Amino acid sequence: MTRSVFEKLIALLGLVFMAFFAVVVVPPLIESGDIVGAFAAGFVNPYSSGYSFDAIVTGFILIAWVLYERHVFAIRHGWVAIVLCFVPGVATAFAYYLVLRLRRENARRLDNRDETI
Repeated sequence: MTRSVFEKLIALLGLVFMAFFAVVVVPPLIESGDIVGAFAAGFVNPYSSGYSFDAIVTGFILIAWVLYERHVFAIRHGWVAIVLCFVPGVATAFAYYLVLRLRRENARRLDNRDETI
């Protein structure tokens, strides 16, 4: 798979989750207005609790990664991924951050190639 296809696939999957969230989660949340209840609904049984906790921990791991790379590699705009972890979710945040890193890495690779020519 080429880098371009990979980047487009990751971006598409992030957008698919965002659309799913907008269609499935947002309308009942607007109707009820109960954010705490919506969060608690992710823990109604052991199976949903496992999936919910997995997503929460994955979000915190992604946040730690973003903050680390901001400090070590000066990656800008990673804060957007942190916001996306909370709304619509980790899937979109992770996709955004991967695409951000890919584009930064590609730009850096092109800059290094220009220096060697």
